[in-house]
Amino acid sequence: MDSRQLDLVFGALSDATRRGILAQLLEGDANVAQLSRPYDMSQPAITKHLKVLEAAGLVQRWKIGRETHVRARSDTAEQAAAWITQYTMFWKQHFDAVDEILAEKRSRKDDP
Repeated sequence: MDSRQLDLVFGALSDATRRGILAQLLEGDANVAQLSRPYDMSQPAITKHLKVLEAAGLVQRWKIGRETHVRARSDTAEQAAAWITQYTMFWKQHFDAVDEILAEKRSRKDDP
């Protein structure tokens, strides 16, 4: 996943409404009316949030007649999670190394 795509994903996830929409979609596909029910906002406002999620590759939208349906896309989320995992492991290793150095210094300090 390139830097631009990561920016789009994390930007999309930075908003509570968009995270809520994704949580709703964990239950399965939904239409815009269903997705807007929990929020005190119009369907056009929800549609704007969906466009951000779609640009980030986190949802897929399609029309059936006049109704827009939405589905979560797991592939993009999995790639972002892999990126986070990679950096989590990197920092964990570095923090573990610092802990070892500090423990060694403490044990030297305690030795007479």
